[in-house]
Amino acid sequence: MFKKYSIFIAALTAFLLVAGCSSNQSSTDSEKKVTLTISAAASAQDALEEIQKNYEKDHQHITIQDNYGSSGALQKQISQGAGADLFFSAAEDKFKKLVDDGDIAKKDSTELVGNEIVLVVPKNGDSPVTSFSNLAESEKIALGTPESVPAGAYGKESLTKLSLWDKVKDKIVYGKDVRQVLSYVETGNVDAGVVYKTDALVSKKVNIVDEAKADTHSPIVYPLGIVKDTKHRKEAKEFYEYLQSDEAMKVFEKYGFTAE
Repeated sequence: MFKKYSIFIAALTAFLLVAGCSSNQSSTDSEKKVTLTISAAASAQDALEEIQKNYEKDHQHITIQDNYGSSGALQKQISQGAGADLFFSAAEDKFKKLVDDGDIAKKDSTELVGNEIVLVVPKNGDSPVTSFSNLAESEKIALGTPESVPAGAYGKESLTKLSLWDKVKDKIVYGKDVRQVLSYVETGNVDAGVVYKTDALVSKKVNIVDEAKADTHSPIVYPLGIVKDTKHRKEAKEFYEYLQSDEAMKVFEKYGFTAE
């Protein structure tokens, strides 16, 4: 009888040890390192990097990898199958293309933040430009390529609305994204540039001399969405929700974005 009891105890102990190991293994598996890739508009870089640092501090098994560029170029990359878990666009039309094509589900998307268009000049230069009203006096103006850079498209809308486009179009130096446009102004290679307010605020080398009124261009909205082919849906969803949190929104507002 005692022998049978001893065998039972030994078997039970072995079972509990195996179960415990399985439980620990499951716990370890659930915390496996995951790298999320977010393709994001270049204009969101500074705000996103601070937000991501905060997020990674509380989610140490998550590493967020950024792919910054113009929204048009990023949209094409995702359409062609480039690996991305989330898309944060500065252009609604580029984002809508992915939704229409089934690359992002509408239920997994949201209009996250807004922005403004401003006119900037080199801080330590002698630019003749003091506002949009005398922009035509400049020799060179930097603008994002309207077909692929949302800030360039919004800028062209404003310049057209202000009856300036025909006067300045031959003076424009185009940039592949808004950060390149900002760089042209910072280095004094142009007299002025049209960029997002958020980019102008993080630069110590430019001055904002004018703001484009909201009625001179389409509403500037930054949509965010989870890419349908993500291999890390759970983690992507959690970060997607965090980006909409009050904590993240305070950082966006700190960098000049407006809450939608």
